[in-house]
Amino acid sequence: MYFKDIIGQEEVKERLRQSTRTGIVPHAQLFTEQGGAGAFPLALAYARYLNCTNRTETDACGRCPSCLKYDELAHPDLHFVFPIVAKKEKKKEVCDDYLSEWRGFLKEHPYFNMDEWLDYIEAGNSQAIIYSKESDEIIHKLSLKIYEAEYRILMVWLPEKLHPTCANKLLKIIEEPPMKTVILMVSETPDLILGTIQSRAQRIHIRPIETDAIMNAMVSRFGLSPDDAKHVAHLSSGSFIKAMEAISLGEENKFFLEQFKAMMRNSWARNVKGMKAMADVMAGIGRERQKNFLSYCQHLIRENFMYRFQSPELNYMNLDEASFSVKFSPFVNERNVIDLMEELAKAERHITQNVNAKMVFFDLSLRITVLIKR
Repeated sequence: MYFKDIIGQEEVKERLRQSTRTGIVPHAQLFTEQGGAGAFPLALAYARYLNCTNRTETDACGRCPSCLKYDELAHPDLHFVFPIVAKKEKKKEVCDDYLSEWRGFLKEHPYFNMDEWLDYIEAGNSQAIIYSKESDEIIHKLSLKIYEAEYRILMVWLPEKLHPTCANKLLKIIEEPPMKTVILMVSETPDLILGTIQSRAQRIHIRPIETDAIMNAMVSRFGLSPDDAKHVAHLSSGSFIKAMEAISLGEENKFFLEQFKAMMRNSWARNVKGMKAMADVMAGIGRERQKNFLSYCQHLIRENFMYRFQSPELNYMNLDEASFSVKFSPFVNERNVIDLMEELAKAERHITQNVNAKMVFFDLSLRITVLIKR
């Protein structure tokens, strides 16, 4: 990943380049974003730029030995920490055990999220974390002599997923790492990071990508017409991941939309048998996907409420969602929209608290039965 590959974010790029040129490189930096804005690609491009031996004013050269090793994500002084699912039977218990998969994943997905990573490693319903054992691996790596680079880089994706034991054991090394060691952390929910880690890192907030930058990327990379590119940029809300979803409706999005339709139709028709069947389906998809589905439902309720005002600039739905909303939006109104959102949010909290998923979804459908007729 080079700076030239990052969509938009010119102000942050220049800030990172200036840090390199002046030699004022904070030893611990925390890149934060809401998702899809490019925080991880930016951090990786910055790491490359720091160690390029023939860098220009704007980017790494792409030809020096350091750049060639960064191309393969195999530089001996570049280390990664990321959430994993421990599989003792396959002897996969620390990040290095997943390193080949991680490298392959990054090459295929410059912009990515947790769901894509879990799908890539076939994690099933398991939740990924950075296990306590990882702290010993990190401390060992950073205690060794730098092999060849100017800066040794430790990249931590989603430090909010650090096991508390791991997080606490890393406090000292984050505060005072070895000479010429730079720790780059990338977070989507920084408030969940241990406060003492936050206070030891310089925060760099990555704003949503500029609309014009996404439009240009859609035209140059995917051949969209200017009008289509403008529509996609609007739907993306500054996230390149959402922009990609808008031009190619993923299987996950299709599944969520079909389940949303089924839930609303079952509730309207008071189809108890259908409600139970839908609850069975949702109970089998794992808690992370269940939470994502309920978040998606809240998004669609909001969009259907706004759809009634016939203001396209206020709507953020793809074509399939908008097609369904033509008939469904009249049922989301001033009398029930707040209560619908509250019920969905409450169900999401219950899933987070490990309440029986089948009960949560069946009860939710029953409650929507009352609200949808208001």
